[in-house]
Amino acid sequence: MIKGTTKLLGVIGHPVEHSLSPAMHNAAISHLGVDFVYLPFPVKPEDLKVALAGFAAIGVRGFSITIPHKQAILPLLSEVSPIARSIGAVNTVYLTDKGWCGTNTDVEGFLAPLQTGGFQTFQSDSDPPRRAGTGAPPLQRGENCVKVPLLKGDLGGSPGSDWSQKVAVILGNGGAARAVVAGCAQLGCAEIHVVGRNEQNLAEFQQSWVNSPMPVQNLQVHTWDNLSSLISQADLLVNTTPVGMYPQGEKSPVAAGEIDRISAGAIVYDLIYTPNPTQFLKDAQLRGARAIDGLEMLVQQGAAALKIWLDKESVPVDVMRQALRQHLGLG
Repeated sequence: MIKGTTKLLGVIGHPVEHSLSPAMHNAAISHLGVDFVYLPFPVKPEDLKVALAGFAAIGVRGFSITIPHKQAILPLLSEVSPIARSIGAVNTVYLTDKGWCGTNTDVEGFLAPLQTGGFQTFQSDSDPPRRAGTGAPPLQRGENCVKVPLLKGDLGGSPGSDWSQKVAVILGNGGAARAVVAGCAQLGCAEIHVVGRNEQNLAEFQQSWVNSPMPVQNLQVHTWDNLSSLISQADLLVNTTPVGMYPQGEKSPVAAGEIDRISAGAIVYDLIYTPNPTQFLKDAQLRGARAIDGLEMLVQQGAAALKIWLDKESVPVDVMRQALRQHLGLG
C-alpha cells in the first residue's frame, strides 16, 4: 500500500509507457516488504533539468533512465562512475549527499548470465535439431526443449571461468554495443571484434575506447563483409542490433549460410527480449550453440540498480524474472 512514508523510485524516458521496469521492480519491492514504489515518469528532453530538481525536491531516492536521456543526463549529474563514462551513457541514478550520481548497470546485467550459466533452451516446431562441425555430440530433445550438452573446454557458466583465450564478436556499434564491449573487456577476452555497416562510424567507435577511463586495447572493427569468417572464430557472438525485434520477429541479423559457421558449444547472446526467443537464437541453437536472451540482461541490470537504491547485497532476481515473463505472456 502506498502511504505518506512510501519512498519513490522510478524510470524516466520519452516515451516511457512501454517500460517493463515497473513490473519487475514492484514485484521485488512487494516480495521484500519494503516501503518503496517504482513509477514511470514521462519526461520530455527539454524538461530533463527541471525534472531532476523536482525529483530532489520531493525526495525521489533514485531512478532508471531510458531513451532519450541516457547521454543527455551526463552533464547534469554531480558524479558519474568510470564505467558509465566509458560507455558514454547512464542508466541508473541515485541520490547522495553530493547530489545526483549516475552509473550504468548494463555491463553487470550483460555479464551475469555469462558468469552464472544462464543459458536458455528453446523448442523448435519445424527444424530438426542438428549440430555444425564433425564429431559434435547430438542434441538431446527433452519433453519441452532442446538440450545442448556442454563440450570439453567449456567456457563461461561458472565463477572464475577463463576467457583469456576466447574471441568475442559483437554485431552492431551503437550504444548497446558499448556496454557489451566493456563487459567483454572485463571478462578478459583475448579478442573483441565489432561488426558494423559504416566504416567511419566504426573507426570513431574504436578510437573512443583508446582514451576511455577503461581503455580497451584488443578491440578490432569490421564491416559486415567479414562476418562469415568472424563467426567461425567466435566463442561468444552477441547481437546488439534491433534486427529481429518485434514486430519483425522472423528476421535475423545473420543469414542462415553464415550462422552455419558457428562452432558447436559457442555462446550466442541476443539483447532483444521480444520475441522470446528470437529467430537468431533459434537458428544458432539448432546448430549447437548455447543461447542467452535479452530478458536475462534486462532482469540482471535491474537487479543491480535495485541493490543500489535499497542498499542491499541481494534482491529477489527470480521474482523479477518471473514478473517480466508473466507481463510478456511467457508464463
